[in-house]
Amino acid sequence: MITQLDTSSGSVIGYRFSGAISKDDYSVLVPEMEKLVAEHGDVQILCDLSEFTSEKPSAWLDDLHFGKEFHTNISKMAIVGPHHWQKWIAKAAAPLYAREVRYFPEPDAAWEWLRSD
Repeated sequence: MITQLDTSSGSVIGYRFSGAISKDDYSVLVPEMEKLVAEHGDVQILCDLSEFTSEKPSAWLDDLHFGKEFHTNISKMAIVGPHHWQKWIAKAAAPLYAREVRYFPEPDAAWEWLRSD
């Protein structure tokens, strides 16, 4: 499941990815991103992967389309989570999803980076 975080504001939006992400999650995420891009142009996004377990194979194509559609509009992406493998996800995400991607073990520093110039 993908849920928007309450600490989102303006062009800085955060999402919690929990459990196994499905194709249905992208049917909610994509329209939200389209609205944000129309409103702000560039978007800064926090992806909290603390409770993320996997992505269902049926969602892989939607995931790739998301990256293709929004890569140029996501200026910063923060990958947040306590596991070392999430650092690897941040490295892999850079060319696919955002112009700049960083890993953070805790969300406070990630929010600060996203909101900075």
